[in-house]
Amino acid sequence: MSKEREAIEHVLQNAERVRPPQPDGVVIERGSDLRIVPVSWLWRNWLARGKLHLLAGAPGQGKTTIALAFAATVTSGGHWPDGAGCKPGNVLIYSGEDDPSDTLAPRLLASGADMARCYFVKGTRVDGEEQAFDPARDMEKLRKCIASMPGGIDLLIVDPIVGAVTGDSHKNTETRRGLQPLVDLAAECRCALIGITHFQKGGQGTDPSMRVIGSIAFTALARVVMVAAKVQSEDDKPLRVLARAKSNIGPDDGGFEYHLEQTEIQTDVFASHVAWGNAVDGTARELLTDPDDMAAEAETDASTLLRAELTADCWTPSDVATKAVARHGFNKKQIWRAGNKLGVIRKKGGYQGAWYLRLPGGTDPELPTEPPKDSTRPPKDSKDSLSRETESLESLESLEATRRPRTRRRPADVIDIEFIEVTPAGPH
Repeated sequence: MSKEREAIEHVLQNAERVRPPQPDGVVIERGSDLRIVPVSWLWRNWLARGKLHLLAGAPGQGKTTIALAFAATVTSGGHWPDGAGCKPGNVLIYSGEDDPSDTLAPRLLASGADMARCYFVKGTRVDGEEQAFDPARDMEKLRKCIASMPGGIDLLIVDPIVGAVTGDSHKNTETRRGLQPLVDLAAECRCALIGITHFQKGGQGTDPSMRVIGSIAFTALARVVMVAAKVQSEDDKPLRVLARAKSNIGPDDGGFEYHLEQTEIQTDVFASHVAWGNAVDGTARELLTDPDDMAAEAETDASTLLRAELTADCWTPSDVATKAVARHGFNKKQIWRAGNKLGVIRKKGGYQGAWYLRLPGGTDPELPTEPPKDSTRPPKDSKDSLSRETESLESLESLEATRRPRTRRRPADVIDIEFIEVTPAGPH
């Protein structure tokens, strides 16, 4: 075979087939052609590869420290708060608020991170000059940088996430447009993306996922929303809880207690880190709302229902009024407090010596001495008498308040802090 022919065959064997350009138009795909795949979890039910997660809370709750605790778990191949293990991987951090040298790196070291696997976005080079990193402008450059890193990255932290939006972060369309390149980057790199953000002022007692500052698009685009807050424990001591407020891809409840601790990692260098505590059950709203606030809210609803059953000009049998409220899920103590809030007048006597209720004001009517005409109430000494089935409202004063407790499971493994001296490495 001549050299010319060999050259031609070599070219043909290594040539790429030229495909004709596809016409413009809407691209659709048949459902039967889709390949069903499971969610790829970095931390099962909490952090998913290729997805956006929000970590929200009020200032001072340790949101960044929690994210860095996650980073330490990934880089060191440590354990998550529930005790599950994690394979070692790389983490990339972009922070527009904290300095890596005096804040982020010390916290990572205090959390036991492998600093050789921690990378920080320092800036971007334009025409030979280094400038501040602009998420809206430099996303493609960041993608190429990540692609050049050995092993890629498993976790990307953006603090604050609102920095990725160049327009008005309170407008839905502009927020979605600003976040989409970041969401696409996470999907392409197959890394879990955590965006840190704050709560709006007020809104205590409402759904925590709805308190995220800015447009609702932040919460809508995120597949998982985690919230961190300080609450009162059952023994009235301050307690911090990390809870799931929303999840489109797994359970949307439950959480973990945590504490923030200070460690001196070297002379005159102190840093905070997270010490994980018990796992807790319940929705984020239940876990992060003060029980007294929940009780007050319940009493307000119970008061509205009880008021609808009573008038000021006539007496209503106590069991009739309270049963109507109890059907909506309120317990006896809540109904008693609702009555106190309304100033309900209680009086015993009349027909069968029962308890009667009415609202304040109006005249002081006589207690009924006969059963209502449509009443099917059996005689007092009947075996089916309602008086044997219900308790007097007077006995309610001695009942303790019924509050939904936080259910605690066995303590999860606490991250073991190991102090090591490392030299950060990676692309500059």
